[in-house]
Amino acid sequence: MPLNSIETYRNLGIATSADIVKPVKQELGQDAFLKLMTTQLTHQDPSKPMENGDFLAQMAQFSTVEGISSLNESFSDFTSSLSSGQSLQASSLVGKSVLVPGSEGILSLTKNMGGEIVLNGDTNDLVVNILDSNGEKVKVLNLGAQEEGNVVFSWDGLMDDGTYADPGQYRIEALATVQGKNTVLQTLVNTEVESVALGGNKNGIQLTLAGLGNINFNEVKKIF
Repeated sequence: MPLNSIETYRNLGIATSADIVKPVKQELGQDAFLKLMTTQLTHQDPSKPMENGDFLAQMAQFSTVEGISSLNESFSDFTSSLSSGQSLQASSLVGKSVLVPGSEGILSLTKNMGGEIVLNGDTNDLVVNILDSNGEKVKVLNLGAQEEGNVVFSWDGLMDDGTYADPGQYRIEALATVQGKNTVLQTLVNTEVESVALGGNKNGIQLTLAGLGNINFNEVKKIF
């Protein structure tokens, strides 16, 4: 290493190979980078000025370091703001009804059990079966011909035998012939939010649903 280069690094407080007995990892911060670049410009040979490309490359390197630092800070602020906004929105859901993915619904004395069927193609024979806790079919909802999209369904508790079912939890099964194939369809159910839990960065925001347990806040499809 040339003597003038060694003295330059020493003046900046940066160790050289002549000063080091054991290898030490050095990190070049923004201040040291600026000092190094300024010193390099000051001590360069006037007859051999730095090439424009080299100078621009060093400036680009500094801009990248500075940009990453600013980006990290901005992203951290954005994440905190987003998390606070979601927490506030989630807390306002207590006592409200939401539409969430699920194959079980709750029939109450005051509200029908309902939701939506995710139909992935046109059909002529959409059927929704309601089953009790023993897996016995208590109601068949024949929704007939439907176009592709979400199809709303509702059950007032009246069973196929003409009597009313007891309030409680029932399983939902949606079937249809789509493009010539018998298809089991995804179901979404309406339910009420009982409470909200803030699980931190790992678990996120959790909603406790009436009779259906917990679900992630980001799984909510609709709010009523």
